Amino acid sequence: MERVVRRLCFVWVLIGVSAGSGFAQKALTWQEVRDKFEAANPTLRAGQIGIDEAHAQEITAHLRPNPQFTILADQMDPFNGGPPHGPFAYFLASGTVNYLWERQHKRGLRLESAQNATAITTLGQADLERNLLFNLRGAFVQTLQEKAILNLAKENLAYYDHVLEVNRERYKAGAIAQVDLKRLELQRIQYLSDLQTAEVSLRIAKIELLMLLNDHQPVDQFDVTGPFNFTDQIPVLDEVRQIALDGRPDLRAALKSVDKARTDHRLAVANGSTDPILGFDVGRNPPIDQYFGVSVSVPLRIFDRNQGEKRRTELDIDRNDRLAAAARAQVFNDVDSAYATVNSTVVLLKPYRDQYLGEASNIRDTISFSYQHGAASLLDFLNAQADYRAVQVNYLNLVGSYLDAVSQLNLAVGREVLR
Repeated sequence: MERVVRRLCFVWVLIGVSAGSGFAQKALTWQEVRDKFEAANPTLRAGQIGIDEAHAQEITAHLRPNPQFTILADQMDPFNGGPPHGPFAYFLASGTVNYLWERQHKRGLRLESAQNATAITTLGQADLERNLLFNLRGAFVQTLQEKAILNLAKENLAYYDHVLEVNRERYKAGAIAQVDLKRLELQRIQYLSDLQTAEVSLRIAKIELLMLLNDHQPVDQFDVTGPFNFTDQIPVLDEVRQIALDGRPDLRAALKSVDKARTDHRLAVANGSTDPILGFDVGRNPPIDQYFGVSVSVPLRIFDRNQGEKRRTELDIDRNDRLAAAARAQVFNDVDSAYATVNSTVVLLKPYRDQYLGEASNIRDTISFSYQHGAASLLDFLNAQADYRAVQVNYLNLVGSYLDAVSQLNLAVGREVLR
C-alpha cells in the first residue's frame, strides 16, 4: 500500500511539473520578442553572412600582384656529330623573376572601393532589419489588440450573463414577459460569437508572430504582454525629420553609394595609367659563365587607356547623386505621412478616452438599471448594450491603428521614436 501511495505521489508531481511548464509560460515583452527575433530570424542571419562576405572581398581587393618566376634550360646537345663536346658543354640555364609595379595608388583605391561596398552592405542589412522589425512590431501589436478584444468579449459576455440571470429571476417573479426573456437569451449569441471570433483571431496573430521568430512551440504556450494604449505626447515634426535624415539606413546607403562611385571613378582613371613590369634574372652561359641582369617592360597604352570605364564611372557618380536626392525626398514623404497619421489617430482617440468610454458605460448601466425596474423598454436596453459594445470595440481598434501608425513612423525614421 505504501508503495502505491508513493507512485501516485510521483505521478502527481510529474503532472504538476508538466502543467507548470506548459501553462505557466512567461509572457514576452516587446524587447524580449525583439531580442529573440534578432537572434533567431533566418533572413537576418543570412544577411549577416553577406556582410562577412563583403569583408572577405576587402582582403581580395588589397592583395598585391603575384610575382612570376621563370626557369629556362636551353642549348642541350645530347646528339653525336660536329666537334667533340659534352651534351652540356653549351648548356644555358637561367631564372627570371618579374613583378608588376602598380602605380597611381590602384591597390589603395581597390581597398577603398571594397570598404565602401562593405559599408553599403552593412547599411543594407540595417535597412532589412528596419523593415523586418516593422513587420514584427505589426504582428506584436496585432496580438496585443486581439488579446484586448478577447478580454472585452469575455467581460461583455460575463456582464450579459449576469443581466440574463437577473431577468430570469424577474420572469419568475412575473415582472417581464416570456417573449422578452427569449429575446434577451437570443441576443446572447452575438456576445458568444464575438468571443469565438476573438479567440480565433488571437490564435492567428500568435501564429504569425511565431513565424517571424522562427519559433515552433505550441501556440497555447506562447504569449506576449505590453501596454495597449496611446500617448498624446508626440515629438516635434522637425526633430523627427532630422533624426530620420541622420540615421535612416537606406538614405545613408544612398549617400555611401555616391562615395563609392567617386572612388570607382578614381580607380578607373588609375587603371588607365601604365604599370611597368620589373624583371631580374640570373643564369649560366658557358662562354661568359654566370651572369645576372635587370629589365623594365613598359606597355604602350596607345589605344586602350580604359576610356570606357572612365566614362561609365563618371556617369555613375551623377546617377547615384540623383538616387540619393530621391532617397532623401522619400524620407521626407515617409516621415510626414506617418506623422500625419499618428496625429490624426490621436485626435480621434482623445474624445474616446476623455468622454465616450465613460458615457457609454454610464448609459449602459443606467438603461440596464432602468429596464430592471420597468422604467425603460427592452429595445432601449438592447440598444444601450450594442452601443457600449460598439464604442469599446471602436476604441480598441483605434488604439491598434495608433500603434500601427507609430510603427510606421518608427519605420520612416529608422529607429524607435515612439512606443
